[in-house]
Amino acid sequence: MANQLDAIMKPKSIAVIGASERAGAIGRELTNKMLSYGYKGELYPVNPKAETILGVKAYKNVMDIPNPVDLAVIVVPRDFVYQVVDECGKKGVKGLVIITAGYKETGHEGAELEDKLVELIKQHGMRAIGPNCVGIVNTDPAIHLDSTFIEAFPYEGKTAFISQSGALGGAIFNIAKDFNVGLGQFVSVGNKADVNDETLLEYWSEDAEIDQILFYLESISSPASFRKLAAKVTKKKPIIAVKSGRSSAGAKAASSHTGALAGADLAADALLKQSGIIRVNSILELFEVAQVFTHCPLPKGNKVAIITNAGGPGIMATDAICEFGLEIAQLSEKTTQTLRANLPPAASVRNPVDMIASANVKDYVTTLETILDDENVDAVMVINLPLVGVDPLEIAKAVVEIRNRRTEKPIVSVFMAKADFFNDLNKLKANVPFFQYPESAAKAMSKLDVQRRWVEKPVGNEPTFNVDTEKAKEIIKKSLSENRDQLTTLESIDVLEAYGIRTCKYAFAANVDEAAAEANKIGYPVVMKITSTKISHKTEVGGVIVNIASEADLRNEFKGLIERLQTYGYSASDLDGVIVQEMVKGNREMVCGIATDPQYGHMMMFGLGGIYIETIKDISFRIAPLTDIDAKEMVESVKAYKILKGARGAVPANIPQIEETLLRLSQLVKDFSFIKELDINPLKISDKTAEGVAVDGRIQVDMEAAKKALSCDCCCSNGCCG
Repeated sequence: MANQLDAIMKPKSIAVIGASERAGAIGRELTNKMLSYGYKGELYPVNPKAETILGVKAYKNVMDIPNPVDLAVIVVPRDFVYQVVDECGKKGVKGLVIITAGYKETGHEGAELEDKLVELIKQHGMRAIGPNCVGIVNTDPAIHLDSTFIEAFPYEGKTAFISQSGALGGAIFNIAKDFNVGLGQFVSVGNKADVNDETLLEYWSEDAEIDQILFYLESISSPASFRKLAAKVTKKKPIIAVKSGRSSAGAKAASSHTGALAGADLAADALLKQSGIIRVNSILELFEVAQVFTHCPLPKGNKVAIITNAGGPGIMATDAICEFGLEIAQLSEKTTQTLRANLPPAASVRNPVDMIASANVKDYVTTLETILDDENVDAVMVINLPLVGVDPLEIAKAVVEIRNRRTEKPIVSVFMAKADFFNDLNKLKANVPFFQYPESAAKAMSKLDVQRRWVEKPVGNEPTFNVDTEKAKEIIKKSLSENRDQLTTLESIDVLEAYGIRTCKYAFAANVDEAAAEANKIGYPVVMKITSTKISHKTEVGGVIVNIASEADLRNEFKGLIERLQTYGYSASDLDGVIVQEMVKGNREMVCGIATDPQYGHMMMFGLGGIYIETIKDISFRIAPLTDIDAKEMVESVKAYKILKGARGAVPANIPQIEETLLRLSQLVKDFSFIKELDINPLKISDKTAEGVAVDGRIQVDMEAAKKALSCDCCCSNGCCG
């Protein structure tokens, strides 16, 4: 069944509306590019004042074209675009590429014009790329379409590229060729008024001519649907992305620890990770990784063998391989015996295999063939340091020839040679990725293993727990009725308890006598904390007193607490009361939290908590809602995971219970989407039960959204408050 985007990406006929012969005009460059590249379909230049354009018959308007038109490439002034689009719709044109700029990228007026344009496009049942783009490319020999005004011609292959920057496209064509990465299709999406990233991902996921997808991303229009779709596509094909905007300049001030630590880039990073997208930090790295995926199969594991003619580069490669999460393969006895029989006595036949400086083409061939036969090896890195008497290009040709025959395992080459070598290499159209430095090769190579593990990883489940939604709802309503967006500590803990999150025994006390009575019920030692609608961070005013051993101690501490508040400019009336809690004994303190990113939604955090949270920053982030796999990865990805597992003889923490805590928090913000920020700090690991116990909590809501949501009759994950 034909896809609607085929009319754009695989058109049988194209009208260039705004074609021109005027030197320097974009309409001329586009028409000339299509003719020069050898477009295989019918090309119809449209210009009301010309009989021919570049030797091709021209038409006054699209309606005058006697034959059907699949695609219209529009490059007329903005004031004429609406009329042209309407004519295309009446003509029956199925797809549009709108090069013309001047829409939402220019401000409010342009955005309104773009909205009207999109409405017209939908009325006619067309699909459109742009506006404000540089065009599209399809290098398939049966199509051979280049409708861009980029100077360079694309290099044929099976890689798709989406760019949100039109100008960047010019560099992309040249860089791709330098890295021997052939482009199958290229789309400059421009303003993404109609066709967007998701549209193209879905289209390319089913295209047998596309093996991998590259992205230059500036923004993600609909993070939730993008994540859902990308997670499916990446199970079939790798997606590699450069996401610009890594700085924290766009992050807004937040009152919670989670909000302070979160930022737009952390949100984007979490989203890409949960989507299975391989994120890189530069265009250079993008094509280094793309080169590896272009020429290598996915490995069966992460064990790498190194072949080198010099010890130093072999050691550097070993360090890099380990740094990027791969392992050095343990060669079999059979392999080492074969290598010993064929290499000089001075050679090292353990991994890395150092064939020494005298290694020639035959040594490389024999060693590489032998290593590939070893079942303990999943991938091979071939290193050559050019030395007198051996032509590195001949060694490269030998590696390429072996790759022609041996396609079962990844082979990555590192030739620490001059630029002339790589210029000559480009003429070979090599089927092996070549790098100049072992560190770059190891980093790119590691992404193969990242993709392997993603493909093998099971799809997670999003569990639903039995919780007391109504209790949480009433607590939040009380806060709203008092015009407070910040829940008190007591209210926050009550909400957490309503959602089944393990909290310590606690009670509220309005004065010292009530505090003493509640402490006597709970049993000493206890913790006493202030709760106030006016004081946000308790520790900053000395509002948390731990290890209170008796009633007498409690009364003394309460008196001292009031005195401290006065030194910070508060009065006794600013104190709503205190919370008296059981003293949970445990040296391990973690943190769970939620912050809201304006674009990506709720971000969930887990990591090392207590007083070190904002200094050590041993934390992980994911976008809600979480799956059980997400929660597991969040816990396991922090360095403190070793502490949770029971380092230095400590009792292992109840890790499944900690993961469940994260999942319950995820359900909480799904049910109450207006929760803006939430902190559980610390989530203390009990020495007695090994559980993660919430001993403190803070919740802040979006007042306007909360009031709107809670005015309805229901408030649940499948109700009206989402």
